[in-house]
Amino acid sequence: MAKFVFVTGGVVSGLGKGITASSLALLLKARGYKVFMQKFDPYINVDPGTMSPYQHGEVFVTYDGTETDLDLGHYERFIDEELNYTSNITTGKIYKNVIEKERRGDYLGATVQIVPHITNEIKAKVYEAAETSKADIVITEIGGTIGDIESQAYIEALRQIRNELGNSNTLFVHTTLVPLIYGSNELKTKPTQHSVIELRGMGIQPDIIVCRSSEELSSSLKEKISLFCSVPKENVIDSVDVKNIFQVPLNYLKEGMDEIVLKQFGLKVNKSDIKYWQDLVTKVDNLKDEIEISLVGKYVELHDAYISVSESLKHAGYANNVKVNINWVNSEELEKCDNLDEVFKNSSGIIVPGGFGVRGIEGKIKAINYARVNKIPFLGICLGMQLAVIEFARNVCNLPLASSTEFDETCDDPIIDLMAEQKGIINMGGTLRLGNYDCKLTKGTLAYQDYKEENIKERHRHRYEFNNKYKALLEEKGMVFSGINEKANLVEIIELKDHPHFIACQFHPEFKSRPTRPHPLFNSFIRESFKYAKRK
Repeated sequence: MAKFVFVTGGVVSGLGKGITASSLALLLKARGYKVFMQKFDPYINVDPGTMSPYQHGEVFVTYDGTETDLDLGHYERFIDEELNYTSNITTGKIYKNVIEKERRGDYLGATVQIVPHITNEIKAKVYEAAETSKADIVITEIGGTIGDIESQAYIEALRQIRNELGNSNTLFVHTTLVPLIYGSNELKTKPTQHSVIELRGMGIQPDIIVCRSSEELSSSLKEKISLFCSVPKENVIDSVDVKNIFQVPLNYLKEGMDEIVLKQFGLKVNKSDIKYWQDLVTKVDNLKDEIEISLVGKYVELHDAYISVSESLKHAGYANNVKVNINWVNSEELEKCDNLDEVFKNSSGIIVPGGFGVRGIEGKIKAINYARVNKIPFLGICLGMQLAVIEFARNVCNLPLASSTEFDETCDDPIIDLMAEQKGIINMGGTLRLGNYDCKLTKGTLAYQDYKEENIKERHRHRYEFNNKYKALLEEKGMVFSGINEKANLVEIIELKDHPHFIACQFHPEFKSRPTRPHPLFNSFIRESFKYAKRK
């Protein structure tokens, strides 16, 4: 039977529940246990797929095509495990399932209520994650903050699970803030106490309290929290602010957090195989060389909109022993800019990631043209690949009106067009080409050199595709179509022959990159950008 850890948050949002959950999962995996992770999001959207990046940051996509909260990206990057549809549950999904059951008559005429029907559905999702993953330990993060109206049903469902399974099979980690008061220069525990009181009022006694603070808690402060919150002193865990996020698991290891969990579950405390992570932290803390990469996007004001891309760039930097600094370039402002030399003067590489809609498109095309003409290393992702093809068609193939039907349905040369199976779709949510699809690489190409294999699988999230009617013309002018989905005859990767490093892909490689194992496309992009920086 699986054991269950539930991670809640109190006082304020943004304390790092996701990093806490991921760090604990990493430590338990390092002890030899199979760990699975899950996130409950209290919003009523069925998934974040139709939400603006300004609202919720990037949409992460799992291998099975589930559009999820960005926290799942943190989970996968930390524990290096592929998650699935059971890993991100929203209130929208819960209510949708319950209402569909009511419409079918599954409840046999009963009055459908929050308790037991909504809470039963939530519990079923917890148990389903355990059943499908076959994990030893399932860690579930509860979005939001204790006291939020929208998360109350989740807390009640978890209370019922503890009542059903007992303390030896369930454990609650509560993350709180211990603020440092300006002037008196004192750390204050009262917000933590009130947060735990509120949690207790909902029927849950936390087993571990993780205290986010700007400095370590003294022994006396830990004793105070222990006394007022009814947890052993050793179960009050420091979560001190760090410059290197990868240090957090090692801090929790020092505090013995994973041992506390295993002992409560009655599981063997195996030796921790954590050296690979310690080596990562040492490497990240001691990078001496630096390069700048320009990321050209329309949502750059909110860096979380590109969190997996920015993390993937850093991962590749670690592998190449260089710190990657990102120059965030607003593509809409770039449309009005006449001096691109100034914008990109310190950059050794240009990346154009995914996105939707016409706003800022011409700015991205200007950036791609600049990278192509000036022989600067370039990587395009999803929309970035589509725009790279449009730029090439306009400026090399003499098709000045080349565009995408996403931006202009009546354009003369639809280099990018709506997929056949997408035509006529009314609902926006969950109807994109999502998840893993096969791609065959052509030997002798840059893509094949990067992957070192012929057949790959990559995660997708898009609705429009390259129009094969223009393939022969672009090939004649020097574009290489190095990756193809043979089943649907869809272009997956393009590159240029007469450029030191110009490659773009229709899929999202950032979803598969890991701190200790960067994605091949990011790895080669940063390697070539570093070489370019040395030549400058």
